[in-house]
Amino acid sequence: MKKYVYPSEISGTIAAPSSKSVMQRAIAASLLAEGESRITNPSFCDDSLAAMRVAEGLGAAVEKKSDSVIIRGGINPVTDTLNCGESGLCIRMFTPIAALTGKRMVLTGEGSLTSRPVSGIEGALGQLGVSVKSNNTLLPIEVSSILKGGTAAIDGSMSSQFLTGLLMALPLAEKDSVIKVDNLKSREYIDITIDVLKKFGIRVDNHGYNEFKIPGRQKYTSTDIAVEGDWSGAAFLLCAGAIAGSVSVTGLNSESCQPDRAVITALRKCGAGVTVEKNVIHVKSGSLRGFEFDATECPDLFPPLAALAFYCKGETVIWGAGRLKHKESDRGAAIISEFKKIGGTVKIDKDCMIIRGSSLTGGLTDSHGDHRMAMACAIAAMGSSDAVEIDHAECINKSYNEFYDDMIKLGAEIK
Repeated sequence: MKKYVYPSEISGTIAAPSSKSVMQRAIAASLLAEGESRITNPSFCDDSLAAMRVAEGLGAAVEKKSDSVIIRGGINPVTDTLNCGESGLCIRMFTPIAALTGKRMVLTGEGSLTSRPVSGIEGALGQLGVSVKSNNTLLPIEVSSILKGGTAAIDGSMSSQFLTGLLMALPLAEKDSVIKVDNLKSREYIDITIDVLKKFGIRVDNHGYNEFKIPGRQKYTSTDIAVEGDWSGAAFLLCAGAIAGSVSVTGLNSESCQPDRAVITALRKCGAGVTVEKNVIHVKSGSLRGFEFDATECPDLFPPLAALAFYCKGETVIWGAGRLKHKESDRGAAIISEFKKIGGTVKIDKDCMIIRGSSLTGGLTDSHGDHRMAMACAIAAMGSSDAVEIDHAECINKSYNEFYDDMIKLGAEIK
């Protein structure tokens, strides 16, 4: 699918999308809890739907309503193959959970997920008593024999998602567990995991993000849980407001654990007008200037901040580019190639991305099948001299189905 996004001035108020990060964790916890759990303000993006299908495959009954999802939990697999779609969190979180069954289970994926390595999963689960086999470190991944617990060491430098899976599965293991983690990135996503676990009655002891102690033989308690607004998706709306008018985004918790709330810091550094109220963030354009920002702990902010930086006078430096390689695309390379097509000046030097304020000209871009690239190209078009055409624009469904509709509500011209 193609989208044509025209230079536009935007204004208005829009609700933030629901957090798929919280949603997927709530689905997994509801699966592990006997009884009925209710998830309100749910996300129905592709990644969340994939998590629901996996939960159903593992034995949960899932009922989708317009404003909630009801899950009756309990692991009793009805299939031996689980398709995680294109969700990296889904594959890394549900692999340890599938190993609780003690049965042979095969986890597969689609699209870009099939080329993302799963080598860290194999090594750690092997240390915890699980027989694991992958396709030369790629999907599909097969687990057999039961997750017993114990001690394991993992590398957290590429992603915290597999640690999330261990923290969710190991409370149900026979033995107590200790997970030692080296160089953990995106620590605040682990805070989200632990917060969800607490809501379901599960205890995990975090010792400085280097060691996690998980008592075994615990029991998940079914509960009601509300999904908060998604800072990752809202970042595109907020940056669009700074580029081309003003925007107010509701449903955002300024004290959230989500690391992408740091977009507020970047917006203030560049000179945008930012007002934070309870559950509402207001952003308006101003005299924008180049800025420096460390996105090592929040790499999903690279695409919206790159789009913003082209409208900032002077040079912008964003640190943490080393974390962009294994996303839905090689996201660093995608930012360089696609923004150059529409007049942008951007390069990567070691761990930093350097962007020079440019007059974007419009033109043809490709999302690379990456939802965040599609949204970045769309908001970059707000201030360009001509329309930006986005090929494979439908990939936004991975995280934010309503993105184009919400931008249109704010005044953007999109066809």
